[in-house]
Amino acid sequence: MALNLEQIKQLDFEGAYKRLGETTNQLELGNLSLEESLSLYEEGIALAQHCGTLLDQAELRISQITPGVSNPFED
Repeated sequence: MALNLEQIKQLDFEGAYKRLGETTNQLELGNLSLEESLSLYEEGIALAQHCGTLLDQAELRISQITPGVSNPFED
């Protein structure tokens, strides 16, 4: 069963990333109805966006605690 947007927003990064992997695996098996596939696809997009948001927030926190470093993620 697909998660709704509110359930996704409650996940931490690790939980969302794990669920994204599970969702991807289910879609790749190809044994779902069209409606189930669409629902999981929508969930996957929401999970990917949530993971991206959490990563952006982590990057912002790191840049705030490392002032004077132009980009702490570059070599």
